[in-house]
Amino acid sequence: KKKLKISGRELLSVPTQVFGLEQLQVLEMSPERESCLRYRMELLPKEIGRLRNLTCLYVDSNNLKKIPAEIGTLSRLERLTLSNNSLSSLPAEMGALQRLQSLHLANNSLTELPAPLCQLRSLTFLDVSDNKIDTIPSSIRHLEKLETLLLLFNSLESLPEDVCLLRNLHTLWLGNNHLRSLPAAFGELVNLDWGYNYCSCNFEGNPLQSPPPEVCSRGPEGIRDYFSSLHRI
Repeated sequence: KKKLKISGRELLSVPTQVFGLEQLQVLEMSPERESCLRYRMELLPKEIGRLRNLTCLYVDSNNLKKIPAEIGTLSRLERLTLSNNSLSSLPAEMGALQRLQSLHLANNSLTELPAPLCQLRSLTFLDVSDNKIDTIPSSIRHLEKLETLLLLFNSLESLPEDVCLLRNLHTLWLGNNHLRSLPAAFGELVNLDWGYNYCSCNFEGNPLQSPPPEVCSRGPEGIRDYFSSLHRI
């Protein structure tokens, strides 16, 4: 793969020469993990749209406040990392990234799950941890290939029943939200590796009442039994 890694202690903008590299497939503009440098790039230039062959774009740990609409032209993009920025919204054009499989958005300023994300039908991994998200749209049901959904450290008070249609989910982290109850069909998420790896489904730090934590720890069968017993009453 044709790969370029840009590094610098105080990178505030992308060198314009980068956008002439039209065969580029991997572009890294994130800090070196070991040195914990912060690039503080505030703007992803709209010229990013010229790099039509990009499959991986890494721009986490900057100070991005906005993503340009031109991101939607990167039709070959499979992996996009935007974690540790200052994003409060995403452009509608992101919904066009139909090959995107992995999207990292942890530690931003999102107050809702952006609607365009629910159009990304190839997505298998989505991390929106450590934001301020208080609602999940019912359109999340369109993410039928999703295997990992990380929602911990948000402000969720409830989950839509539609989450229970994501039958390919193996990992679902819900810790440290404000959840008092789970959807009645939650026990249908049978592919969560409950019995083998409790970390695959995490509820800690929620004021759960229905079902209570001791029921949740029994996995999908315990949750199904709990809700079916309520229906019998």
